[in-house]
Formats: sequence, C-alpha cells, structure tokens
Amino acid sequence: MDSNAHEALRLLVAAYEEHLAAILARRGDEDASVDDAYDSLADAFDRYEAVLDVEYGETLPMLLDDVELEEPEEDDEEDDALDAHAGEDEDALDDDLDDFQLR
Repeated sequence: MDSNAHEALRLLVAAYEEHLAAILARRGDEDASVDDAYDSLADAFDRYEAVLDVEYGETLPMLLDDVELEEPEEDDEEDDALDAHAGEDEDALDDDLDDFQLR
C-alpha cells in the first residue's frame, strides 16, 4: 500500500476510535465532543476515499449521508392546502358522493 493511502487509512481508524471514545464519554444529548468526533470521522473517511480514488481508481462500498434536511418550500405547503381530499381514502370519497347526491 502506498504511504499516502496507508497514512489516510491510519487516520481513518484513529477517527473511528475517537468517535467511539466520545460516544462512550458522552455527557448528554447535546455533547459537542460527539459532534466534533463525528465531523472528524466524516473528514477522515472523505480523505481516505479520495486517496484511493486518485492513487488506485478505487472507491469504498459506503456512502456518507450528505443530505441535509430542507425546510418545505412555501409552494409545497400551498399545494397541500389546495387539495383537502388528498389524504382521504376511497370510502370517504364515496360518502361525499352520496352526501351530495352526485351518483
């Protein structure tokens, strides 16, 4: 293994160990050390995968979840409000037909 790839792998393994240590020493749900260790692990993963790609044309069989939760756009909320029956089932729609004598 090339020294760059070996060094990137060593740093990735160390980041995994630091992440686990931060989790085990967690002092609450909002412990910043766990978040910092998570970010360091993600960075080490990206570095290792980049080295593998550049030096060997290889990738890893894992993907990081880079998707951030987005706030719904105002247009989406308006679309839901326009169709009040969107969540109704067929039986409820049949009842509406009967109630309004549309059959």
